[in-house]
Amino acid sequence: MKPFNKHTGIVAPLDVENIDTDAIVPKQFLKRITKSGFGEVLFYNWRYEDGKEDPEFVLNQSEYRNSSILLARKNFGCGSSREHAPWALEDYGFRVIIAPSFADIFYSNCFKNGILPIVIPDDEIGTLFNRTTQNPGYRLTVDLEAQTIKDDLGFETSFEIRPYQKSQLLQGLDEVGATLIHHEKISSFEKDHKIYY
Repeated sequence: MKPFNKHTGIVAPLDVENIDTDAIVPKQFLKRITKSGFGEVLFYNWRYEDGKEDPEFVLNQSEYRNSSILLARKNFGCGSSREHAPWALEDYGFRVIIAPSFADIFYSNCFKNGILPIVIPDDEIGTLFNRTTQNPGYRLTVDLEAQTIKDDLGFETSFEIRPYQKSQLLQGLDEVGATLIHHEKISSFEKDHKIYY
């Protein structure tokens, strides 16, 4: 997992509430056994119609094709707990998702896959949607260490994050990686630990 410190990227506005994980990765793609390759099926039923790109869908529009920050509405990532959803978002190139609220399991799964989910109030979300649609190529800079979001037009806000999740992202560690930091202590314990039968 890549460490996350500061990220500047183009913002893609997905102006839909209650986007569930089946919309993010439809069920027919869940048979894959690796984490890679899911970016091509991200929002598949919205991005494609009869196998061709739907030009109306935001990610198919030229100004948003290289976006790495997704702006969404409330309850993003609801539905089933499939971890394939953050796999697809990360594989596509998203490092940050900003919304007024997230489904709990999806929110947790983002941190495990190197994505920073940020919760900010509805009025600030509205401001960002307006700026994104009115300014082609609109960019935000997200500073995890400072816990701030800024643009070049005077917008600035802060966000909350749990210290443990912040530390994991800053170091680029998932739960396995965080455990392996202590491998010497674990090995020592295992070596000295007596098994009684």
